[in-house]
Amino acid sequence: LVQLVESGGGSVQTGGSLRLSCVVSGDIANDICMAWFRQAPGKEREGVAAIDSSDAYTISNSVKGRFAISKDKNTLYLQMNNLKPEDTGMYYCAADSTARRPFIYMGRPIPAPLLEALSWGQGTQVTVSS
Repeated sequence: LVQLVESGGGSVQTGGSLRLSCVVSGDIANDICMAWFRQAPGKEREGVAAIDSSDAYTISNSVKGRFAISKDKNTLYLQMNNLKPEDTGMYYCAADSTARRPFIYMGRPIPAPLLEALSWGQGTQVTVSS
């Protein structure tokens, strides 16, 4: 069982920056894949960025050049720069024991079976005002 706790969300104006953190604990597999997803009101949860145990990563085209994913020991980060109102939503940290499976869902809605298969944090709200 993996526990995930996010922090760092908040309210900023367009062009602002935030850094999200996710502390991971518990039974962490050697080839665990970590990812950030987000969900705007009335929309499906979609992938934002993912990174695997070898530090290979992928980022959604919608945030490429503005967001960066990284990890350090047991903490996952999402650096978000030049934020836009369309980045508003609840941001979730996720862990998957299947290597790179979340990679294919960056910029795409996550299907219900995978939603149930991943471990999730409680989410942190990001609000960007114009």
